[in-house]
Amino acid sequence: MKKHPIIFVGAGPGDPELITVKGKRAIEEADIVVYAGSLVAPEMLKWANPRAQKYDSSGMTLEETHRVLAQGYHNGHRVVRLHSGDPSLYGAIYEQMVKLAADDIPYEVVPGVSAVFAAAAKLKRELTVPEVSQTLIITRKAGRTPVPERESLASLAAHRTTIALYLSVANIDEVVNDLLTAYSPDTPVVVAYRVSWPDEQFVFGTLENIAQEVKKLGIRRQALILTGPAFSDTSKEKRSKLYDKKFSHGFRKSDLHL
Repeated sequence: MKKHPIIFVGAGPGDPELITVKGKRAIEEADIVVYAGSLVAPEMLKWANPRAQKYDSSGMTLEETHRVLAQGYHNGHRVVRLHSGDPSLYGAIYEQMVKLAADDIPYEVVPGVSAVFAAAAKLKRELTVPEVSQTLIITRKAGRTPVPERESLASLAAHRTTIALYLSVANIDEVVNDLLTAYSPDTPVVVAYRVSWPDEQFVFGTLENIAQEVKKLGIRRQALILTGPAFSDTSKEKRSKLYDKKFSHGFRKSDLHL
């Protein structure tokens, strides 16, 4: 009996069209799809074979999901583990990989579009603006899941660069307080709720008023917090060297060499 590796697929942030071609093909060929029902758009399951078995992992434990993956593998089925966004970011896939490896079950990972990049696309913003911010910090505020002390938000904020906070909007007051240890109160903030879903919403403000706006709208989950100098209007004045006529590189000579 031929056996197939388990395929972890990043479904993207919500919009079914933001999945990769490779990820969509894996779903279409699957005999079993284990998906995060609370986060993955149900439209994606329409690509699966009508005869494929589908398991919503939102109410399952690690051991239960592993049992489905392992049994599917040993029965010669093609199994897809469908995660929202990109599975490498807060996807809890490593613990699943550890169990698969312990049972000598091969697996592969197909990357997906993370919400931070989908949000930047909708906002028409570059997160790494020349001379403004060349670093993107992706992190979360400590909550029920702890964060190493060396990665406290206050210490990361000291870099005063672009920050994308996942899984933190429920603690918006604490987030703002930590950021204010390094950023000025007028620093722009965008809270992106359910990016690329039909009910997506963007809340604009500053560190001074964003907590109030978020509470007013009752947003407590499935939202990304974006802040930093890259979101200020002054960043629009900066240009990269790549297309500067005075800058030479391997594919173009500058005007100074003409």
